[in-house]
Amino acid sequence: MRRTTGVRVGLSALLVLGALTGAGAALSPAAAAPGPEPAAPSAKLVSALGRDLGLTDGQARERLGQEAAAMKLAPKAERAAGKAFGGSWFDADTGRLVVGVTNDERAAAVRATGATARIVRHTAKELDAVKARLDEKAGKKAAPAGVSGWHVDPKAGDVVISVRRGSERDAAVRAFVGEAKGQAKRAGSVPVRVERAAAQAPATFAAGTVGGDPYYTGNVRCSIGFSVQGGFVTAGHCGRAGASVNGWDGSYVGNFRGSSFPGNDYAYVSVGSGWWTVPVVLGWGTVPDALVRGSAEAPVGASICRSGSTTHWHCGTVLAKNETVNYSQGAVYQMAKTNVCAEPGDSGGSFISGDQAQGVTSGGWGNCGSGGETWFQPVNEILSVYGLRLHTA
Repeated sequence: MRRTTGVRVGLSALLVLGALTGAGAALSPAAAAPGPEPAAPSAKLVSALGRDLGLTDGQARERLGQEAAAMKLAPKAERAAGKAFGGSWFDADTGRLVVGVTNDERAAAVRATGATARIVRHTAKELDAVKARLDEKAGKKAAPAGVSGWHVDPKAGDVVISVRRGSERDAAVRAFVGEAKGQAKRAGSVPVRVERAAAQAPATFAAGTVGGDPYYTGNVRCSIGFSVQGGFVTAGHCGRAGASVNGWDGSYVGNFRGSSFPGNDYAYVSVGSGWWTVPVVLGWGTVPDALVRGSAEAPVGASICRSGSTTHWHCGTVLAKNETVNYSQGAVYQMAKTNVCAEPGDSGGSFISGDQAQGVTSGGWGNCGSGGETWFQPVNEILSVYGLRLHTA
């Protein structure tokens, strides 16, 4: 962030101090895991989580602690499950990580790690294979507009196709669902379930040039995701490789060095001209600015919060992972779905769970007045693709 006057000077000084105090360590994509134990959550973060999830302060604090423990345990539990791994999720009722396994022997190994084991019929590999066939089909020919997306539900042990309300009888939608079920049956009777989605189609959250605290590419306004060494990551639909980027004050920041959309929705922007990077997600006064300490992946069912230049800070839960979202511009793969609200201009902004970076805002439906759903592109994939190192505190 560039040095400026007024309120921004104080904010920049605070952010830089946080970076220096945390030693400015970097995290490689291969070591995307928590470093030190997470700091105790602030009162404002607890309050924001309680507001959006309907929790008391005590319940919010307890849940944050349980989710941090689940994120730390997940890789170990998956290794224990081995080839019998059927997916994992966070159970908010018990506060524990649940791991699906296809046999009793591996279930015992999972329980030995401290996770809860549940016997399931299909492995994650089998479920993902069915979804991959749908992705391949969409890559050759666009999915019907009445289909919002599709994903694997490890808890239910099936593949879910989300169909927009009012489109259930559309001939193209019925053909798409029928072919998916036929492919799944041939792949070993993997169940395919149709889920009724909102009538509103998912759309990206870019916006025209208006006031706020964004970055700008031409007449498009988006939000910074996470600082990396030499720049920041954001949404691919916000700009093409080579496009110039200006900051919230109109001054030149840098350029898009890489961008992918559709198919993916991620981009890397270089930073120079007096701007610098800090491992911070803005809390916008709703919560204190959050230091980023790593990028351990939060499980399905975990709470998650989003920061963006239009609607600022909002929280919710992770509903699904590895979902294909059917935007009008084309399908985007390997997305995570949440019930966090967002609006135009929030695109590219940060999704964070505790102090762990999760991804950059892509799109969704609804707004922060009536609610909705929002998808994000997982940050670890972006780091891996571009060979970047997350800037951590």
